[in-house]
Amino acid sequence: MTRVTRDFGDTMQKDAVLAVSADVAFASSRFPNYKIGATNQILDAKDDPKVLSMKEVVARETALLLEQQKRLSVRDLASKFEKGLAAAAKLSEEARLREAVSLEKHVLLKKLRDALESLKGRVAGRNKDDVEEAIAMVEALAVQLSLREGELIQEKAEVKKLANFLKQASEDAKKLVDEERAYARAEIESARATVQRVEEALQEHERMSRALGKQDLEELMKEVQEARRIKMLHQPSKVMDMEHELRALRMQLAEKSKCSLQLQKELARSRRGEQSIFQLFELDGAEALGSCLRINPCSDNAPELSECSIQWYRLSSEDVKKALISGATKPVYAPEPFDVGRVLQAEIISEGQQFTLTTTCAIDPAAGLGSYVEALVRKHDVEFNVVVTQMNGLDHTSESIHVLHVGKMRMKLRKGKLSIAKEYYSTSMQLCGVRGGGNAAAQALFWQAKKGLSFVLAFESARERNAAIMLARRFAFDCNIMLAGPDDRAPL
Repeated sequence: MTRVTRDFGDTMQKDAVLAVSADVAFASSRFPNYKIGATNQILDAKDDPKVLSMKEVVARETALLLEQQKRLSVRDLASKFEKGLAAAAKLSEEARLREAVSLEKHVLLKKLRDALESLKGRVAGRNKDDVEEAIAMVEALAVQLSLREGELIQEKAEVKKLANFLKQASEDAKKLVDEERAYARAEIESARATVQRVEEALQEHERMSRALGKQDLEELMKEVQEARRIKMLHQPSKVMDMEHELRALRMQLAEKSKCSLQLQKELARSRRGEQSIFQLFELDGAEALGSCLRINPCSDNAPELSECSIQWYRLSSEDVKKALISGATKPVYAPEPFDVGRVLQAEIISEGQQFTLTTTCAIDPAAGLGSYVEALVRKHDVEFNVVVTQMNGLDHTSESIHVLHVGKMRMKLRKGKLSIAKEYYSTSMQLCGVRGGGNAAAQALFWQAKKGLSFVLAFESARERNAAIMLARRFAFDCNIMLAGPDDRAPL
């Protein structure tokens, strides 16, 4: 048996290759991968529904440009329009290339159909059916290509329309840029004219100030010369005599003040209807901030103070209402800033008998303390040198120097670089003068930093002690904290 199939197949392949024109240029080395749809429609496998067509891309970009047009500046808008114009030109070029490629595809399909028609006449049987199916597929491709060409023509028209729109918009944007530039130049010129007028006014003011300053300097020089002349007329001995006289006057004033205080005490006793022979105790000391008030016996029949019960009170006015001063149970009491303007009273109880001593007038403020505190308020942090005499109610044997910081937000006690206590102002913090303690009570204060931590601090002077109390209460009040001692109670 001869191998007809093999010889016929070789003849078919040779004839098929020879029938194709030599000037044909295929896009790829293999036949395209097409699929036949449900209605015998040829589909390209590369047409992914997720890939956007050129028409949809152009529509989306146009929508984004229109959406961003309102919030872009004039310069950015012009740049966007120029970029869009370049993109439209690029799209137009791509459409032209596609048109050329489409024409080339038509030529290829026609040559392919001619080759298949030539091949159809040379084969028979099943191979002929395959060739007819291929011819039908080529015809369907030609129809599909014609539809694509129609879409490309429509897209080309839309791209051209978009290019014209972008070109017009770009021209409008350039016009707006020129207008804004002209307006900005006008504003700059106006600002320069304003600055020039201000400079001229400042120069005029400076000239007038120099003239006035020169006149004031001449008057000041005349005053200095007059002062020198007056100073030359006075001898140094006269100045020294005036200083001695002033010192003597101060001593006399202090003695007169002491006598006046004694007379006020006698007047108070007479107003209360008490006789001096029945008065067993009296208050001694200046009734002013920075001093110490001491209870002294004034009769031989007076009982020992160590055997008596003593309690100090603070009177808000001349009425009977009084506030107990917690811890003030000693014969000595040093007034604190909270006592200024109030009357102090001491009650002595001995063997069922009660004796009452009252200051003749309200406690006077210390001279110059207010201005001193106002000067310290301007600082962020004020330091005081102190000595810790007690800690948590126990005596502190060390007499080393510590530093107390009174700040706008907190108080801190440190020794060198070691912080012993550092607390912000709070309702649990207490600060007041020491109740008792002898003559040094006027220079010491009690500070409870927090519950379970308290100190008794001794200052270098009574002025610094009172200034520290007033300053801490002032800063705490600025933080909406009422900083006071444990004796702030309702009147009894």
